[in-house]
Amino acid sequence: MRPARNSRSLLLAAAGLAALAGTAEAQSMAGGPAQDTTAQLDEIIVTGVPYGISQNATTIATTVIDEEQLAVAPAASLGDLLNGTPGVRSTSFAPGASRPVIRGLAGPRVQVLTNGVGLIDASSVSPDHQVASDPAESSRIEIVRGPATLIYGGSAIGGVVNIIDGRIPEQLPEDGLDGHLSAQGSTADEGSLFGGRAEIALGGQFVLHIDALKKDANDYEIPSSPISQRLADAEGLDRDESDVLPNSFSELEAWGLGASFVDANGFLGASYKETDSTYGVVAEETVFIVLEQQRFDVRGAYRFDQGPFREARGSYGQADYTHTEFEDVGEPGTVFASDGYEARADLIQRERGGWNGAMGIQTLSRDFSAIGDEAYIPSAEIEETGIYTVQRLDRDRYGFEGGLRYDRRTLTATPFGTTREVERDFDNVSASAAVFFRPAAGLFAGVSLSRTQRAPSEVELFADGVHIATGAYEVGDATLDNETVTTLEGTLHYDGGRFRGDLHVYASRFDGFIDLRDTGDVFAFDEDGEIEEFPIFAYEQTDADFRGFEAEAAYDVWVNGLQVVTLEGAADFVDADTDLGPAARIPPYSLTGRVRYTSTPVDLTLEVRHVGKQDEIAEFELPTNSYTLVSLFGAWRPFADPAITLFAEGRNLTDEEAREHASFLKDIAPQPGRSLRAGVTYRF
Repeated sequence: MRPARNSRSLLLAAAGLAALAGTAEAQSMAGGPAQDTTAQLDEIIVTGVPYGISQNATTIATTVIDEEQLAVAPAASLGDLLNGTPGVRSTSFAPGASRPVIRGLAGPRVQVLTNGVGLIDASSVSPDHQVASDPAESSRIEIVRGPATLIYGGSAIGGVVNIIDGRIPEQLPEDGLDGHLSAQGSTADEGSLFGGRAEIALGGQFVLHIDALKKDANDYEIPSSPISQRLADAEGLDRDESDVLPNSFSELEAWGLGASFVDANGFLGASYKETDSTYGVVAEETVFIVLEQQRFDVRGAYRFDQGPFREARGSYGQADYTHTEFEDVGEPGTVFASDGYEARADLIQRERGGWNGAMGIQTLSRDFSAIGDEAYIPSAEIEETGIYTVQRLDRDRYGFEGGLRYDRRTLTATPFGTTREVERDFDNVSASAAVFFRPAAGLFAGVSLSRTQRAPSEVELFADGVHIATGAYEVGDATLDNETVTTLEGTLHYDGGRFRGDLHVYASRFDGFIDLRDTGDVFAFDEDGEIEEFPIFAYEQTDADFRGFEAEAAYDVWVNGLQVVTLEGAADFVDADTDLGPAARIPPYSLTGRVRYTSTPVDLTLEVRHVGKQDEIAEFELPTNSYTLVSLFGAWRPFADPAITLFAEGRNLTDEEAREHASFLKDIAPQPGRSLRAGVTYRF
């Protein structure tokens, strides 16, 4: 442990052009390499569709980041790594803690999974809580945008991020050994990352997996004062000229073991993982957090030779999670704990005449506690059980999809100031239906309608106290009802060889939208002779409308054998209004352009990303200025054997001041300034 070191019309026109042109699956991973758009359209995804389906044949909005891309990705936490993927931003609570924001929704509405089951951590409780699985541990990340995720329930009302770590091998490695080693360093934070993994065949049908990861970063450099000009003007503050963001350091160590028995009929395996992390809380210069988690998983699958089902799959995850907030070195403050398990079982139907489907059951049990002077949530018990089915009929030129799910969720807690236990039971019914067409070669068009319900979280129901991380006194409402969203979404995929595209347009109507709003009141108390004041934020239930799109396009302007020059573009936009006014912390539009050269020995990508100004804001919220980031990435495979890759990146080359509107800390914590990053990866 250590303390820290000291104009819409143009947008709509662009959207219209993108819709006419079509779009392509490409992404920029927080300054990392752009995704291979050609490969993207052929990806088989399993998140949201357990029977697996090609990415260019689904009405669900998805993005896949594969192992090759992750091996050269920045040493960032999950939200920051995914920030810049169309429709995805970050809570950006400093390098140690960031969670994905999907289509303007965050927290408990975005479910982060590992291998299809919950993390059993406390990352959805507060934006300063780290996700207990690091992207550098993963072999693949699948992102599903929107509520059409019935196999995971109403808690995924905004979307799903599934971190697939391969810790339980599902197949035998080629030639008996498979894996990679990687190392990288960066200048803005004096950061480093070392990691590796291996799958080893132990004769016959047994496979052993080992992995380890170590990350270390100091306070990162910033291009301007931590305090925004807007906050300084609003509160009469002076902007200091600090060149680093205080208390933004982070450290992480993780290791895991797994083993499987694999044969022609399936696999059965188990794994164990430990994670230890220490990171600063930017909101308070003397506060840092120590996170520890021990996790045990069992997973297996069995393929049937005949009958109505082709496969049965099962997963079980159990974890012991502790998160301790230190006011200073050696002085522990509030301790958050989350212990429990989650399990699921799925039956995959045998394909018959273009008809695929699956059904399953999911259950979870979690004990959550917060103990300490600054605990703003009482301890709670969460129990949930759900059953679902999803079905798809594909007749080549057209087809249909549908699904149905029922969940029962129980939350039990004793609110602060009382001795009476409160139990809330919620019954949620969710359903979806879609129709799709293939009117021409390479063209897929679909329309989906979904109705999804979510039970309020323990924070939304029972919070009552000062939340230091957000700098507010948060008040829950134990009488909150289910949140229901009805979404209409249109999908277009196009693959014309040299031209590829992807477009999703959606409109969502929330009935009983749960929003954390600034009430305008202040909570004040005497702290050692000084008056401390915190704005009071309350969870309120209202109706809301979310509308938006994600669009991507790629065109190969020059092809010479394996040498290709590609132009890529991407745009996203979300607009959100509630009966109380604009929703809070909704990210503005973004536009991204890239020029990418690929070949056998060398890859080069130049990216320009513009994020617009956000001035449609909730009451008491400050606007956020626009910014433009320029980044350059290159990779070189110097030997005939392409297993070794050297890579380098320049991020934010113009040293632009950038602030993420979705972050609670946007006005005191800008994004990193100019940074250089270099590394090497070896795949074997």
